[in-house]
Parts: sequence; structure tokens; C-alpha cells
Amino acid sequence: MLAGILGSIAQAACSFLALTTCASTPFEFPSLLDATLDELRFGLDSGSFTSVDLVRAYIARIDEVNGLLHAVNEINPDAISIASSKDRERLSGTALPSPLHGIPILLKDNIATDDNLNNTAGSYALLGAKAKEDSTVAAKLRKSGAIILGKANLSQWAGMRGANVSEGWSAYGGQTTGAYFPGHEPSGSSSGSAVASSVGLAWASLGTETTGSIVDPAHLNNIVGIKPTVGLTSRYLVVPISEHQDTVGPMARTVKDAAYLLSVIAGSDPKDNYTSASPFGEKPPNYVAACKKMGLKGKRLGVLKNILDLHKHVTSEPAFAVFNETLEILRAAGAEIVEDVYFPGIKPIVGHGWAGRVTGQDFLTDLPRYLANLKTNPNNITTLAELRDFTQDYPAEGFPNRATQSWDRVLSRGYNNTSPEWWSNYTTQLYYASTLGLPGALRNHSLDAMVMPTMFASQVAAMTGTPVITVPLGRAPDDTPVQQDEYGTMNLTGPNQPFGLGFAGDYFSEETLIEIAYSFEQITVMRNRVLPLIQPTTELEDVVDGRLEL
Repeated sequence: MLAGILGSIAQAACSFLALTTCASTPFEFPSLLDATLDELRFGLDSGSFTSVDLVRAYIARIDEVNGLLHAVNEINPDAISIASSKDRERLSGTALPSPLHGIPILLKDNIATDDNLNNTAGSYALLGAKAKEDSTVAAKLRKSGAIILGKANLSQWAGMRGANVSEGWSAYGGQTTGAYFPGHEPSGSSSGSAVASSVGLAWASLGTETTGSIVDPAHLNNIVGIKPTVGLTSRYLVVPISEHQDTVGPMARTVKDAAYLLSVIAGSDPKDNYTSASPFGEKPPNYVAACKKMGLKGKRLGVLKNILDLHKHVTSEPAFAVFNETLEILRAAGAEIVEDVYFPGIKPIVGHGWAGRVTGQDFLTDLPRYLANLKTNPNNITTLAELRDFTQDYPAEGFPNRATQSWDRVLSRGYNNTSPEWWSNYTTQLYYASTLGLPGALRNHSLDAMVMPTMFASQVAAMTGTPVITVPLGRAPDDTPVQQDEYGTMNLTGPNQPFGLGFAGDYFSEETLIEIAYSFEQITVMRNRVLPLIQPTTELEDVVDGRLEL
């Protein structure tokens, strides 16, 4: 009976769209490696497949590759039943008008959900712990009709633990591995979200960023990542590092899809007072409307003269090799390139190392606030000192091979982020990063954004809490040498290593950044030219045609 209903819907959709060849032309299922929201939305609305089909296909894809990639920590045991309810709403005409209705999404495993999923931050310390309610971003997704498919792996505690903890590793989830070359170090900390989005284990994912944790793994995994301005998206019931730098943002395969997701999760929240700084309140802009093919025309983009004063990363070398060519593409699209923009604050920041003392003491202060919001706390951990003790004593946490040096340093300082010493570090760092850094230069030169290889863009924007968007730019050549990480466990570079281009803007300039990035993406179409070495084979037609059994 259900098949007959779906067939009637499909025929009605064909008539509405005046597709006279519908009866004779079979529906072409989108490849889940690259499927966009518009493609998935058309298939669902036309009755060509259901949300249950989509969830079953994504679960099968996860099962295929997760043993190699360790991108997903948990699948929502209720995902299929939730999808079924979305299908019933669609059939009865009561579906939400949201484009995300019935669309599966993965959340980084530090974003709390009040359901049958854990929220571990990659640690056994939080296994079985339950938040008293959904995080605000998860609640917004549910309100939009999205299906929370599961939790993605991450660098444990979003990278805040210690030495010999490689990017993308967590005690609970194991070592996330990128899909583009052997031993591919995926970058962190939103590594699982990046890898899962890149190889089509969900439509898109949410990540979090303190210093590069959305855009850096997006750069290395051939996807789009948006690090929103701190305060544009709520951090309520997200396991924190730093209230001054943390932000939640989308990780998707296209700029438009990232814009769809940002439009849903953005907005003020009385439970996160940083969102009161947003000029948009509860109604953020329509970021999808900013996706304009001519979005580069008339934009003023700055090029950083002293970029090499920043920490250099080997994965950015392929981007530098084509950077001048990239600037010519931007010029040809109508952008004005302003070269030799100088940030005088970089050297003092790099030389004095305020960053760790700022974010570290934020973590000391902010972690207990998150823990206090748990309704179930099986290990009774309430402070960073107790977390360190648990981690060092619990065998599965891998101590001492996986150290806790970051926490040791934080605890040894003896002060939190309310102390005069912390405030002095913070305000001094902010002066060099802001007045003598990115926001100051943007205003002094009347720029819309700075353009640079992604892993430099994330550095200049981290301390100011300003936004960055990264777009796929290409792949490393076949003769690229393999370079291992400092622990000798993962490969940073190799043939086919993806790399991205970053655009960094002023506070709450996401609309402008999306215009720029979308226009560049449409001109270059680089993601589709870089194929993963490892990818699942299950497709929607396998589910719909009954070739897949779960």
C-alpha cells in the first residue's frame, strides 16, 4: 500500500513540474558521495525515496567504511523510527516547511542531545552521562525536522588533553582517518564530522571550533566548513574549551548546503549570553540567499604580506603553489585584490604564547559548568582535576602513552578566567590579534575579507572570534612525498591530499563570506575533481530496489 501511495505522489510531482517524459524516464538517484540538499529534497518530495530509505542507506555506508575511518562514534538507535515519522508527516501533508525536514545529519560527539545517544567528547569519562536537555543547536535541528543520525568522532576533548594525542584520536572512538590517501591524518578536532561529510555518511555534519577545528579538517577532507562568529550560534550544552573562542558551525560538501545548515542553527539564545552580541537576534539572515554566482564582483580581498610569520603547516604547501593562479581567478570574477596587507600583531602573538593561557584557563572554568548541567553523571566528575585523575586511572584512556600535559599545565597555574592574570593575558592577546590583526586590517583597508590558505585563515581568526569559510581548492600532485605527523602514527601529506582556500572576515560577516565562497566554488568546482581513495558503495537505489537488507 505504501508503495502505491508513494507512486501516486511521484506522479503528482511529475504533473506539477510538467515533466512530460516522467513516465518513460526513470528517476536518477543522486550519488550519496556528492548529493546536495536540493537533490535529496527533490527525491523526498517527489516520492522517489523516503527518509527511511535515506537513513538506511547512510547507516549501510557507515557500516561499510567505519571500521577503517572511525568517523562515527554512534548511530542513533531511533533514527529509522524518527525517519518513519517524518515520512508519515510528508504523506499526510503535515511536514514542516523547512528544507531539512527528514534529512539525516551527524553531530560532533561534544554536542549534547537528550536522547539515546551518548555525548562523550571522545572520553569514557562521559560515557553514560546525560544532559538535562538538548543542546540549543540540536533542539533547532529537531525543530527544523532534521534527523539526528548519530555522533561523529573527534580529537578527544576537542583537542584539549595533552601530548602524543594525534589529531582525530579519541579513547572512545579510536583514530579517525581521512579517506584520500593511506594513513591520511584528518586534522582536528572536528575530524569525524569532516570525514563523514566528505564520503557521504550523512548529508552534512556539525562541528565545533576553538582554533581551526572546523575549517582545518574541512580543508584536509575536501569539503566546505564555516566557522561562524563567536555568538552567532549557541554553545549551550556543548562540551567547552573556551567561552571566548568556541563556536558551532556546519561542515558540508557545498557552500549552499553549509548555508542551509547555518541558517537553521544561527540565532540568539538566552542560555548563551555571548549570542546577545549578534546584531540579528533570533532571526539570522537567509544565508542561502547569499549564494550568488556573481558574489565576487566588486569584493575587496586582502592578501597577507607577513603570512609566514604565522605557524606554517605542510598541508598548506600545495595551496601556496597555486595561490597566484587563484588570485587571478578571483580577479577575473570581478574581485579587487589588495596585496601586501600587513598584520603587525602576528609576531608578538606567536612569540609570547598567550593563547594557551587564555583557552586553558577558560577550560578550567567552563568545563565544570557543563558538568553541572548533567542529569546523569556516572563517574561523578565535576572538575578538571577529577577528570585528570579519572583519565590517568582508567586503562582505556591510554595514559601514559596518551598524556594529559595540557591539563597538567592548566592546573599548575593556580588561577581561572576570573583572575587579573588571566584578564591581562586575554586583553593583551586581543589587542594584538584585533587592533593589530584581522579586524583592524579589514577596516583600515576597507576589505570584505582576507584570502589565504585555510590553515592560516583559521589562525588569524581564532583569537578574535571572527568568521572563516573554507572551500575546496585542489589536490596535491601524485609525486607529493609522504610526511608523517610528529608522533609517527599518521601521514600529514601524500598524493591526492586535498587542500582548501580560506576567506576570513569581520564580525558577523557570514553573508559576505558565503557570497564570496559560493561564487569561487561555482567557478572552480574543485571538490568534484578530487576523489577519495576509500568510499562506500551503497547507494539509495540499493535500498529502494530492495538490494540492501539490514
